[in-house]
Amino acid sequence: MPITISGGVQLSGPVILDPTGGSSPTPGGVSNGYTSGGGQEPSPQATVTIDKFSFATDGNATDVGDLNTGIKGASSQSSSTNGYTSGGSDGTGPYGPSVTEIQKFAFAADGNATDVGDLSASRFGPSGQSSAENGYASGGMSANWSNVIDLIDKFPFASDGTASDIGDLTYTVSVGAGQSSSSHGYQSGGYNGSNPTNDIQKFSFSTDGNASNVGDLTISNNSWAGQSSTDNGYAVGGNHNAIQKFPFASDSNAVSNADISEAIMKAAGQSGTTHGYLSGGEDGSSPVLVDRIEKFSFTADTNSTDVGDLTQARMYACGQQG
Repeated sequence: MPITISGGVQLSGPVILDPTGGSSPTPGGVSNGYTSGGGQEPSPQATVTIDKFSFATDGNATDVGDLNTGIKGASSQSSSTNGYTSGGSDGTGPYGPSVTEIQKFAFAADGNATDVGDLSASRFGPSGQSSAENGYASGGMSANWSNVIDLIDKFPFASDGTASDIGDLTYTVSVGAGQSSSSHGYQSGGYNGSNPTNDIQKFSFSTDGNASNVGDLTISNNSWAGQSSTDNGYAVGGNHNAIQKFPFASDSNAVSNADISEAIMKAAGQSGTTHGYLSGGEDGSSPVLVDRIEKFSFTADTNSTDVGDLTQARMYACGQQG
C-alpha cells in the first residue's frame, strides 16, 4: 500500500525512509566511533549532539560536542582528522526541508562542529563516501520531495568550501548505504523513486565520472547502515536483521552469513579496523527509538554483540570514525 509523505508524494512500500548515516570512510577508524545529529521524538525534532565511543574498549558513548545546527538524514564522511555531515533535513518537517550545509568537527579535541561549505544541491538521504583526500555525497531526495536525484558531489578535506558535481549514479536513488574502499566509493540499495532497490553501485576516487552497477545486495530495501573493512563493504539492519557483505576486490553480489540482535532500521554505521558498529536507530517491530551500540567482526562471520549505549536514542543519525 502506498505511503503518503510530505507534499502528498506517495511512496510504494515497503519503503522505510532512512539515510543510514553509516557512510563508511577510508577503512577504518583507529580510535573512536562518532554518532552525530539524528532525529528524536516527538518527530520531527533534530538533535545537535555529537557522541563518541571507544573502539578499544566496549562501553557507553559520551557527549563531546554539538553540531552547528541540528540535522538528520545527512550523509557522513571522515578524513584522518575530522568528521563531516553533509545535507540532510533541519528538522522543521518530518523529512524536510532539506539543506546543503557541510559541517565539520575535529577528532583530536572534543568540541563543536562548524559550517564549512555546501553541497551543490540540497538533499535528504544522500549516501556518504570518503577517500583519503575527499568526501562524497551521492544521490538523495530534493528539497520539495518531488524527485530523487543521481548527483555525485565531491568536496576536499584539505580546504573548506563548496562541493562540486563530478558525476552521476547509474540511476536516481536516495536513502541507501555508503561504503568506501581505498580506490572506490560504493552506494548500495536505497529508494529509486518508485521502489526499494538492491543494486550496488561503484564510482572511482581517482577519476571524476559516473558510477556503474557492479552487483546486488541479498535484499531490496533502504533502511540499513553502511560499514567498510579493508576488503569488504557491509549493509546492515533495516526491517530485517541481516549483516550483508560484498567484496571490494571483485564486482559481485553480497552474501549474508550473520545477524544483528534484531531488525534495527535508520541506524548510524561506524567502521573500526577490526569491527563494524551500528548505533541508534529504530526497532522496527515497535517502533521505538533505541540507543544501543552493537559490534560485529570483520574477520569472522558471526552475529553482533551489544557493547554500549549512546547518550540519546535517535534515528537518521550520521556515523563517523577517527
